[in-house]
Amino acid sequence: MQLKSLQALRQYEMHLFTIKCTKKSVILYSPKTDIMKKILLVLFCSSFILPAMAQNKTTKLNKPDPNKKTMIVEASCGECQLGLKGKSCDLAVRIDGKAYFVDGTKIDDYGDAHAKEGFCEAISKAEVQGKIVNNRFKATYFKLLPQAEDATPKKL
Repeated sequence: MQLKSLQALRQYEMHLFTIKCTKKSVILYSPKTDIMKKILLVLFCSSFILPAMAQNKTTKLNKPDPNKKTMIVEASCGECQLGLKGKSCDLAVRIDGKAYFVDGTKIDDYGDAHAKEGFCEAISKAEVQGKIVNNRFKATYFKLLPQAEDATPKKL
């Protein structure tokens, strides 16, 4: 009698549950529960992976190419210090008296731009490599040089 009932249970399947039989017990199995476990596992794993992927990549260009020319230029905020037109505070350099916005690194990669000695408050010296393309300086190397102690903030 038990064998027939186990066979009947084995074949019986409801909309929400599946009955699985083993030699020792009958297990009520829900496909929805299994799906929920998988969803929770994916959410748990993504809670570690996604924040790591969302981190800003540092764009400091700190290795010069020995085959390229290195220049010492003035670096500062293009809008606040160098007179360039723009929408927000962006890093710029002045090469041979002409100012260019910089691509390849950002103003906040070198500290708070609005601090006492920040790019929006003072003009600094930088050692750079790169080239001018479409009226913008494409930096391949950018190193901010230490300021002299007697240097005072400059404004145009």
